[in-house]
Amino acid sequence: MVSLVSQNQRIAFLGNYVPRLCGIATFTHDLCESVAAISRNSDCFVTAINDRAEGYSYPPRVRFEIMEKDLDSYRRTADLLNFNNTDLLCVQHEFGIYGGNAGSHLLALLKEVRMPVVTTLHTILRDPDAPQRRVMEALLSRSSRLVVMSLKGLEILKETYGVSDQKVDVIPHGIPDLEFLKSRLCKEQFGVAGKQVLLTFGLIGPGKGIEYAIEALPEIVRNHPEVVYLVLGATHPNLIAIEGERYRLSLERLAHERGVKDHVIFYNRFVSSDDLKEFVRATDIYLTPYLSEAQVTSGTLAYVIGAGKAVVSTPYWHAQELLSGGRGILVPFQDPQAIAKGVCGLLDDPTRMEEICRAAYAMGREMIWPRVAQLYLQTFEKARRDRRQEPQVPVPVERRMAPRAAFGGWTLASRPLELPPLKLDHIIRMSDGTGIFQHAIFNVPNFHEGYCTDDNARAYILCNLLDEIGTQPPGENLAVQSTSYLAFLAAALDRTTGRFRNFMNHGRQWLEDAGSEDSHGRALWALGSGVGRSRNEGHRKLASQIFDLGLAAVEKFTSPRAWNFTILGIHEYQRRFPNDEKTGLLRAVLVERLITLWKEYSSEKWPWFEAGLTYDNARFSEVMILSGDSMNHKEALTLGLKSLRWLTSIQTTAKGCFRPIGSNGFYPRDGVRADFDQQPLEALAMASACHAALRATGDTFWSQEARRAFEWFLGRNDLTLPLYDFGTGGCSDGLHHDRVSENQGAESSLAFLLSLAEMKLTDPDIPPEPFSHPCPIFPAP
Repeated sequence: MVSLVSQNQRIAFLGNYVPRLCGIATFTHDLCESVAAISRNSDCFVTAINDRAEGYSYPPRVRFEIMEKDLDSYRRTADLLNFNNTDLLCVQHEFGIYGGNAGSHLLALLKEVRMPVVTTLHTILRDPDAPQRRVMEALLSRSSRLVVMSLKGLEILKETYGVSDQKVDVIPHGIPDLEFLKSRLCKEQFGVAGKQVLLTFGLIGPGKGIEYAIEALPEIVRNHPEVVYLVLGATHPNLIAIEGERYRLSLERLAHERGVKDHVIFYNRFVSSDDLKEFVRATDIYLTPYLSEAQVTSGTLAYVIGAGKAVVSTPYWHAQELLSGGRGILVPFQDPQAIAKGVCGLLDDPTRMEEICRAAYAMGREMIWPRVAQLYLQTFEKARRDRRQEPQVPVPVERRMAPRAAFGGWTLASRPLELPPLKLDHIIRMSDGTGIFQHAIFNVPNFHEGYCTDDNARAYILCNLLDEIGTQPPGENLAVQSTSYLAFLAAALDRTTGRFRNFMNHGRQWLEDAGSEDSHGRALWALGSGVGRSRNEGHRKLASQIFDLGLAAVEKFTSPRAWNFTILGIHEYQRRFPNDEKTGLLRAVLVERLITLWKEYSSEKWPWFEAGLTYDNARFSEVMILSGDSMNHKEALTLGLKSLRWLTSIQTTAKGCFRPIGSNGFYPRDGVRADFDQQPLEALAMASACHAALRATGDTFWSQEARRAFEWFLGRNDLTLPLYDFGTGGCSDGLHHDRVSENQGAESSLAFLLSLAEMKLTDPDIPPEPFSHPCPIFPAP
């Protein structure tokens, strides 16, 4: 095998990068520089992930940048990597650094790159939730080779995800090559000369368990009054955004209450690599009192092991491996007495402590960056070799973008049409501190018509969906808008009757004692989404409270659509509380009611739940598919798929357009179908139902049908006229037989944005079918 070191290769590294302050940024930097140092003929460069609009002052090594929450920037970067003839892509994966639900935006890039991909897994979840599993499985599939940093990581990959160990390389976390020094030589610069120094470093957060180390200090100090405990590191920026410095302040109060405040020093900053080396050299014992065993990698632990420091740690997975064989002390989780015993035992026995330090240092020689870089280069060569040996699917000449298109990914001709950018201008314009206005005159809010629960429910669902998938236009603060929409829903509930009111005038006066059953169901749907998707704890608690208060009324409802909307709300609610008995029982009752309707009205020629098709039709199929899939209700799933396939067949024209049932007469069984007016809600409902079918079956037919329904908004319709206004960000209220409505109300605009959000979330893996008729938006091939 030819060594990669001797070849002129273009190697791209993807991840956070310095000067961004986080462990992944430091790791990506150290790995890239180490590989470049020993592979001098290679062109090593970085694609950095930005978590803020202004980016960072990156060094020249960074060639491309991706905005974390901008899905299109991932696809554009894939094109740049392809056009630059990149030979290999090395991805750093950690949940939380990529945009989208569970970091799903990364998959859009990996789907389109044509070079081998080597992915380093910094976190491997043994019990992932559904979105995390979906993303992880796709990531594993799209990676040529995988790197884990511990044997436990390999074990989880095999047992949880079914990955062959032939695809995985175990490479330790890299560390700098530090000389073995006595700590006393480095203490004076920090003002701790003559002290016994305990250290914990890294980004600070509750999972670190620092409070248990502080609880152990009184006993340690009683036996060794010369001990000081250095807590080095800034509070994690994500934690700062949620609760500020609450955790750090609680640690400071705890030290004061336990009488050891003079023995604890907090350094609230992210230190440079040079400064960190000095802190570690001044350390006698390193503490990692983490609270959970589920950590397959700890860069800080690897660092101090390589520096030859004694360690007292709780037995998380990586610590169990690194500290075995007499290289450190393991103590039980959340046990201050055990921590004190471990620390004092080392301080009382300097000979034993010296033996542990030297054993740790000897192991660390296998983890220094030059050694780790050599192992990565070997993995890179395996990835290229494996790619050469894979059977390649021929690419038609007319669809080739470059000679290496056979490596996979989209060609420019075959890739899906790019989705419009998310633009919330019109929704913001339609909203005030009360909520969202329901109607517009052209693109101007119609104050005279006031507000309604239906549209505030839709708006709140949109905010929760965008928040979860990490998609937010620059400069927009969805938290403010979503708070207003949720507050409206909370005010809409009459707590004496348990019913939601629907219509409110501009003077904030309710116009009815109780709204329709349908609006009640939509409110529950929105509140369920707040419980299941919102990352705002206050929102989740209020949504749960109002959801519970409004749920009881549904059992007496007679509107099938209200049943549908309630089931959708329960489905969202059960994302967070899957075993909730009350919602589970009500869902089962409502599903059986829908099955009863099917048995009453359906026939071979009319496989439907009612004697006519009216509005929000595809929601019937969607709730049956979702319930059948999540409840393992085979009959519900079968009926949902059967009814949806029939509905797609009668709502697709000979030219391949989506044509929803018109609102001017609808479609009675054995009657004449109305083709106009066509409503945006129908396109949304159809796209949503098809996405549910895609997730339940994996059949890409449903991805095509979802895209067909979505493209109705963009001009793939009977009049070949777009309803979506790219200028205002609004959507026309409907398609008439001869024109598009000029008004852009909340219902229609939210229908488009919800459809767009779902399209971005689903990220279909197949190219669109060719269009069979010309139109100004989509020219025929």
